[in-house]
Amino acid sequence: MLWSDKGTNVSGADKALRTARKSSISSRAIAKSLGTSGTEWRFNPSSAPHFGVIWEAAMKSIKYLLRRVFREDRLIFEELYTLLCQVEACLYSRPLTPLSDDPNDTKSLTSLHFLINGWKLIQQIFHHFWQRWSRVYLPSLQIRNKLTQPEADINVGDLVLLFSESAPARWPLARVAAADPGGDNHVHMETVRTADSVFQRPITKLVVLHPSSGSVDS
Repeated sequence: MLWSDKGTNVSGADKALRTARKSSISSRAIAKSLGTSGTEWRFNPSSAPHFGVIWEAAMKSIKYLLRRVFREDRLIFEELYTLLCQVEACLYSRPLTPLSDDPNDTKSLTSLHFLINGWKLIQQIFHHFWQRWSRVYLPSLQIRNKLTQPEADINVGDLVLLFSESAPARWPLARVAAADPGGDNHVHMETVRTADSVFQRPITKLVVLHPSSGSVDS
């Protein structure tokens, strides 16, 4: 449900939407979505802004503060959009009412609770995409290296990318600290060093991003 005052801009938008809905070019997908969601647009009485005193007061304070924090700053569209999303998150996180009557329960109901299901779904889809895409993209880097340097091993000093399917959109880098050749005189396990730890990884979980100068010369 949408609530708004009866300003000429929103009243005009309501009229335009009603006209588009009746026209032959109206999108059936949009109409179906609105019908399924039960979307309803309600207006306050004309010349009665006090009917929307809660959200009107919130919007007034937001506009007042934004005008003052902007000052002379000029933001591009993406910067302004990001800022408004952060401001929106602040508004949605404000407490509305207690979650229970338990005096020891200090949790409160916020607007975010009504949006969190959609956020969880998006995160689940994104995580699933990352797992599938990383399994395709990262091995393709290894194949490219084998095609360009079929006899090359991963050597000490090489900058490598670590496979990490559990960390979406993160690209952990490390330096090879030591190599352990196997019985076939090829390296199958490497000791790598990150910014805060040292550990071993099989070469199947490493991709050379930039070889060391010694590797290039050899």
